[in-house]
Amino acid sequence: LSHDKIARACQLSKGAVYKYVHLAKAKGITWPLADDVDEAALEALLFPAQEKPQRYVPPDCFQIHQELKRKGVTLQLLWAEYVARYETQAYRYSRFCACTASGGISRSVARQLHKGGEKAFIDYCGPTVEVIDRHSGEIRHAQVFVGVLGASSYTFAEATWTQSLPDWIGSHQRMLRFFGGVPELLVPDNLKAAVTQACRYAPKINTTYTELATHYGTAVLPARPYKPKDKAKAEVAVQVVERWILARLRHRTFFSLAELNAAIAELLPQLNQRPFQGRRESRRESRQDLYETLDRPALKPLPQDDYEYAEWRHAKPGIDYHVAVDKRFYSVPHALVGKPLELRITAATVEVMHKGKRVASHPRHGSGRFSTLTAHMPKSHRAHREWSPGRFLNWAADIGPCTAQVVKQQLENRPHPEHGYRACLGLLNLAKRYDRTRLEAACERTLMIRSARYHSIASILKQGLDQLPPGEEVDTQEELPLHGNVRGADYYH
Repeated sequence: LSHDKIARACQLSKGAVYKYVHLAKAKGITWPLADDVDEAALEALLFPAQEKPQRYVPPDCFQIHQELKRKGVTLQLLWAEYVARYETQAYRYSRFCACTASGGISRSVARQLHKGGEKAFIDYCGPTVEVIDRHSGEIRHAQVFVGVLGASSYTFAEATWTQSLPDWIGSHQRMLRFFGGVPELLVPDNLKAAVTQACRYAPKINTTYTELATHYGTAVLPARPYKPKDKAKAEVAVQVVERWILARLRHRTFFSLAELNAAIAELLPQLNQRPFQGRRESRRESRQDLYETLDRPALKPLPQDDYEYAEWRHAKPGIDYHVAVDKRFYSVPHALVGKPLELRITAATVEVMHKGKRVASHPRHGSGRFSTLTAHMPKSHRAHREWSPGRFLNWAADIGPCTAQVVKQQLENRPHPEHGYRACLGLLNLAKRYDRTRLEAACERTLMIRSARYHSIASILKQGLDQLPPGEEVDTQEELPLHGNVRGADYYH
């Protein structure tokens, strides 16, 4: 066809037709085209890309981000250095900031698709709420806990004094009761109550938090460190709670945490029943509507028993085979002295674990500072503990009245009965070496000379004095050698 007819058919000017035909002839392109030539390839053949001379030198975004990590380094300072280096080829400050903000790369954001009953996102609000003590006038700042279901954005909020582990666990229990079920995953931030060691790939979850998840049949999947978009639902829910609940309470004065939570609970239904904005459907749905449709049927049922809060601690027993918890001491098997143990501490009990196995359990609040089980003691300590004044007296009475009298004096003439246990045990050993009749006779003789001591009884048995008639003594003067150092009775006149 002529250029005029081609122009009318394609609704172009004849000049444009001439331009394309002239370019095709210049490049040697004829009809029909090869099978592998599409529109993009044809355009590349007709208009080959030409490199434009670069007027400006782009900044090194990676190096700038590394420098910004240094204390005192600002973007303004780095731009000044950049201008001083490239002068007329340097960007203006606004363009410099735009390049460095994105790292020179156009970033895209993945839209998360949430299934019903799959995830619950948890976070705390940034602003706190003042609570005034009625009596002292002291002002305390309450933290605001927020939990939201992924599919419906159904939101729970409450106030606690701190973000510590007991408050964190208690808020989770009340949140799950508010939801009326358990989601498959809990997605918290990396606060210490949830994550003891933050890591992008293998975070270490707090043991108590893991135990809570196990009890409710769910799992914990914390957001990546410094990646708030992983829990964008929680970020939005926090913003909604701050605007629709905390902002409405800003003129009210609260004198207790219970009063503050009652006010939050009063506003929560309004937040969840408020229709979403920007929806064109004839029936504008709310969080409550989506919760009833999507999340509630998919949530797992709550367990019959509530989770019992328990803290986990590491301990190593000393040589007395006891571990310390809040200034009280609890025994463990003596063979575990010096070995690392785990303590599971509830409101009522202290459980001791070794390699995942429970090795001891004690009531947490008992009488006295020490809670010691006899089974945990070494054999020698156990034998000593089994002795008592009554047992010693019964044993001595079984031998004879004189032995019983000696034991009684050993126990009574001491500041504490246990001080006489060693002497009584010594007499018990003498009963094993000598006949019981001889021991009774030795005790009778030592009572006569008013020397009811272990050493006296042992000496009488060794010298055989217990076998002599009562009152008769052995003349030991003949056995002594006569020499100048032996003084007779006349020396003392």
